[in-house]
Amino acid sequence: MLLVTNNIIMSTHKDTAINFFEKYLTAWVVLCMAAGILIGQFLPAVPELLEKMEYANVSIPVAVLIWIMIYPMMMKVDFQSVKRVREPPQGLFLNWIVNWLIKPFTMFGIA
Repeated sequence: MLLVTNNIIMSTHKDTAINFFEKYLTAWVVLCMAAGILIGQFLPAVPELLEKMEYANVSIPVAVLIWIMIYPMMMKVDFQSVKRVREPPQGLFLNWIVNWLIKPFTMFGIA
């Protein structure tokens, strides 16, 4: 179903199906970790090359890959809804409590 608002056509259908990549995300992560370990063990020139691509203690390849990973999620953000973030403040307060009072100490404890 299409909705026309302010001369903008928006789809009201939400795609809830999980695609192949999302369905096996855990397997992909494990495979990538194994590939990284194997590359480090058997192709030592690759980590040495990656170490040279660093600026101000920031790995440029890692920064680029993180940006590529986050960019699609950023495009899905409904920036108009950001204006309404304070309307139900309970979720915002809960997020602050978890991120600033619980997570740092649990991460310290795990480390």
